[in-house]
Amino acid sequence: MASITKRKSKYAVVYSYYDEHGEKKQKWETWGTLKEAKKRKTEIEYQQSNNTFIPPTVKTVSDLLYEFVQTYGVNKWALSTYTSKKGLIDNYVNPYIGDWNLDDATPRAMDEYYKKLLTVKAKTGFQQPEAEKTISARNIREIHKVLHCAFNLAVKWEYISRNPVENATLPKSESKKREIWTAETLFHALELCEDERLALAINLAFSCSLRIGELTGLTWDCVDISEQSISNNNASIYIEKELSRVSRDAMNILDNRDVIQVFPAVLSSPATALVLKKPKTKTSVRRIWLPPTVAQMLVRAKQIQNDWKDILRNEYQDYNLVFTLSNGRPCEERVIVKSFKKLINDNNLPDVVFHSLRHTSTTYKLKLTGGDMKAVQGDTGHAQLKMVADVYSHIIDEDRRNNAICFEKEFYQKHQPKLPVEEPATPTEQTPAPASDTIIQMLQNSPDLANQLLKALGNLAATPISK
Repeated sequence: MASITKRKSKYAVVYSYYDEHGEKKQKWETWGTLKEAKKRKTEIEYQQSNNTFIPPTVKTVSDLLYEFVQTYGVNKWALSTYTSKKGLIDNYVNPYIGDWNLDDATPRAMDEYYKKLLTVKAKTGFQQPEAEKTISARNIREIHKVLHCAFNLAVKWEYISRNPVENATLPKSESKKREIWTAETLFHALELCEDERLALAINLAFSCSLRIGELTGLTWDCVDISEQSISNNNASIYIEKELSRVSRDAMNILDNRDVIQVFPAVLSSPATALVLKKPKTKTSVRRIWLPPTVAQMLVRAKQIQNDWKDILRNEYQDYNLVFTLSNGRPCEERVIVKSFKKLINDNNLPDVVFHSLRHTSTTYKLKLTGGDMKAVQGDTGHAQLKMVADVYSHIIDEDRRNNAICFEKEFYQKHQPKLPVEEPATPTEQTPAPASDTIIQMLQNSPDLANQLLKALGNLAATPISK
């Protein structure tokens, strides 16, 4: 049996069939009018009833992308990756080139498609700041990555002879420098912060280089803050899961892959679910050692949480989470972000996002370890060392100013350079001799003149001075 589903201004005929390997698959065929869709539905049902139905082949770009998602995406992508890439396909690919025959997807046509995307209005909620009205060049590059992978599979499956986006001309994407707080600004913010939960989150993000999902997904069984551990500088946390809000459709399609726990919904939320899940990469699973001061903050947070348990008793929903609401419910990312934004606005602090604290942490760890990127990578959990070196190693202006001071002390004050001495200019005209030199020369040349001068001076000295 087949069914018809309206998709915006078009109609899709949905049916199941068995491929050449005997595997059951679902197929969506898009038609421009309801009349065409009904005709195709009748044709499929008739052929299936008398066993003359021939399994479909990939003809259009949307056909290819459907096979790509079902064959590659479902097996390779994590929950968040599946949601984001499926969103790209549904919002920015199928509506514009989904009906193209594969032969129509030439290199020139694909270049024109990428160029046209620059004028397309961005969909709300797809990782786009509200200020951006059209798709950013960065997201066009993400679309290109999806299509490049899909067309590579099409070449492998022998649907096409070459990848039409192999050498595509993409819009220039300028990476924006992420603003971060200096340590001085961060600790000034902590002095102003009256929200203990937010203060703990800031301290953990800074000292442990945590992502916000790792913060909110931290459980007490992964925290070692015993007195002995703190006194021996061995207090630590173990990151093995993260809190995330994910698509229920993605959960169903991926069969709850990587999901550890699904939290009961407080309000009706048919589209998404709040879950604890495994980190995206294996390198994200790691142990991070705590500064004793931060360990003591966790001790206090544990005591405050126990006090709430005593007050609320059976009303407290205990999920063993470190970051919770007062009733024990998980504290979602948006709660931390909202409090952090309020702290910035109320105190006129430099405007940064919460994730920038992870950048600040990584920057100072690189500085304090003398650039030991492997040690820092162990804390950040990055899969690639290049991410630590290229993305997170911010240069602080004060350090750059100190570089000049260090050069002055180390080199220039110890080895004063010899400045060139200018030779006096040769006079072009004879300089007149001083008057005193001339008189002395005259007296030496004329002894009679000298005697007369002495006699005159003697007479002058004997003459009384009149009043």
